[in-house]
Order: sequence, then C-alpha cells, then structure tokens
Amino acid sequence: MIRFLIKKTIKNSDQVKNKKVRAAYHILSGVLGIICNFFLFLLKLIIGLISKSISVISDALNNLTDLASSVISILGAKLSNKKPDRGHPYGHGRSEYIASLIVSFIIVFTGAQLMISSIEHIQQNRKPVFNLILLIVLSLSVFVKIWMFIYNRYMAKKINSLILKSVSYDSLSDVLTTSIVVISLIINRYVNFSIDGVVGILISLFIIYNGLKLMIETSKTLLGKQADIELIHTIEVFSLNEPGVLGVHDLLIHDYGPGRMIASMHVEVSDKENIVKIHELIDNLETKILEQFNIQMVIHMDPVSMDDQKYKELHRRLETWIKETKKDISFHDLRIVFKENYYKISFDLNFNYQIHENEKNDFISDITNKINLLYPHCILKINTDYH
Repeated sequence: MIRFLIKKTIKNSDQVKNKKVRAAYHILSGVLGIICNFFLFLLKLIIGLISKSISVISDALNNLTDLASSVISILGAKLSNKKPDRGHPYGHGRSEYIASLIVSFIIVFTGAQLMISSIEHIQQNRKPVFNLILLIVLSLSVFVKIWMFIYNRYMAKKINSLILKSVSYDSLSDVLTTSIVVISLIINRYVNFSIDGVVGILISLFIIYNGLKLMIETSKTLLGKQADIELIHTIEVFSLNEPGVLGVHDLLIHDYGPGRMIASMHVEVSDKENIVKIHELIDNLETKILEQFNIQMVIHMDPVSMDDQKYKELHRRLETWIKETKKDISFHDLRIVFKENYYKISFDLNFNYQIHENEKNDFISDITNKINLLYPHCILKINTDYH
C-alpha cells in the first residue's frame, strides 16, 4: 500500500537524492502520521476516560506527541528545502535535525508528566473498569501502529532519513506499549493492586528513553559527528582508482543536512607532472565525486617526489617505525628539501583518538631522534592530527 501511495503522491519518487523528492517523502510520512495518530489519540482517550485507566490515557497522550512529531517533521522538511540565502549560504538542510531535537524535548516532557500521573494512581490504588469491547478496539490499534512502523521504515531506508528512522522506531515502541496496556487491563481484573499505574510508569520510562535517545543522536549530528567510516573509505578507494592519484588523506566531510554534504581532501600527485594536467585531473575528480556521491568536494593538491632516493628511503623507514609500534598511526605529506648545507624535512603524523597523549609524545620524540641521526643538520617539522 505504501508503494502505491508513494507512486501516486510523489513525482519522480526514485530520485531520492533530489531535495524536493526528499521533502515530499517527509510530507507524505507526516500527513499519514497526523491522520493515524489523531485517530488513535481520540480512540484511546475515549477508552481511557470510560475505563478510568491511566495507562490507556498515557498511551493516548503518547500518540498525541507522535502527532506533534509528524507536524514538526513536515515543517522541518519545508524549511530544509528552502534555497540558500545570504545568511545561510549552505542552505537550510539542518532544519530537519533541529526539528528532530524539538520532537525529542516534547517526548521527554510528556513522559515525565505521565510518570507523575502514574505514581499518583499507584498511591491512590485506582483500578480501571474492565470492558471487553474497549479492550478489543484497543488491540486493533496495535495493527495501525505496525503499519506505521512498516511504511516509515521503508521510506527511511529509501531516502536515508534520520527523522523517519526515529519515527519508525517510535511506532514500534508504541506497538509494545499498547500491547502491555492491553495485558495489564486483563490482569488488573484479578489482582487487588493498581497494575495499571505500574504499567503507566513503565510506558512513561519507555517514552523518556526514546526521547533521550533521539535527543543524543540528533545532538551529535548537529555538533558535527564523524562522517560514516564506510563512506570515507569508499571515497578514498574511488579517488585512488583515478589515474595520476598517488595517495589521499585528510578527507573531511561536513553535513549541512541530508543530501547537502561538502567535503575537502588532499590528493598526492607526482611533482614531475605538468601543473595544467594536474589541475585538470583535480577538476575531473571533483566532478566525478559530485556525480557519484552527491558531495561537493574541494581538493588540495600535494606534490610528492616519488623518484627521489632520499624520499624513498625516509618513507620506507617511517613505515617501518610506525609498523613496529603496532598502533593506529599513519603519516603523509612527507617533504625533503635540500637547502645549501642542510635538509628541511616535514611530514604529518595522524594518531587514533584513543592513543594516550604520553604515548603520542614518546613516539614523536623517538621519531625525531632517529631522523636527526640520519640527517644531523636537518630542520625537522612534524605536524600532528587525529582520526
């Protein structure tokens, strides 16, 4: 059914990298979410008031927060699709992440309010009124949420959307919470204790957990988390397959919203090549990366002296010394320049974030001593970075 709706409502639905198509997916998900969640909210609220069940009312309010999530998802999609302007030259793509963060705050607040109400129910030992018809209707609402999980998960994978992925898991959690509510209403007939209130607390904790999880995940994206390792590796391999590229390093990817990535990278080329030819190589590689990955790439050229014997020797020694450490260390941008009666040597060392500062300093000191023994009168410069 969801494929049919996508085909009928979204033009060029397979062009998932297109910003307008992505926005259309979010809007479709939001509209379906508003319709389904409004129906479930009214249904469960009426059932909860009739049966005087705090767990059912909690579940109803949970659907209300889902409705708010759908509204914010639509607004986020509309805002993120706005064209770049003077104040926002990279577009408004991160509006989708801000929308996700607002949704997470709403979810956490609602969960906290429900917990307070559930505790009051336990203290006053309030028991819900059992009604078989209401119980059956409540059970049917589970299937509505299962369908919502299926279509949101499908669209999230289709367009690689963080917010739709979050909405799909939220729908799945609703399936669990409503199922627990149904079971608790049955059990509460046979025990002289407000299991309904306990279930209300469990649901509220579950709601708070989902809200905090979404909040943390979205905050990491807004703060600038590391790009997907697989994507980085794929781009590096893709670049190394380009004729004339000897090495790549310092690949940095900046996320300005889904489908809006800007990146920079250093590419090593032979210093023997013609500068015009190298410039053409770089331009072609930038174009190919844009076409292949939809990433705007800026490439810095690093000329290397692959034919120089001293370069080869020091390069080999650095590889050996690093390998002996058995640590996640790499180097690049090796330069050896002869200046009158001394050598000027420079290169970059790249350390894993988990390597301790003392280990890093000890290794740099050891490398420095070894190079000074090889080139007693050299001027050595070692730059450090992390990965």
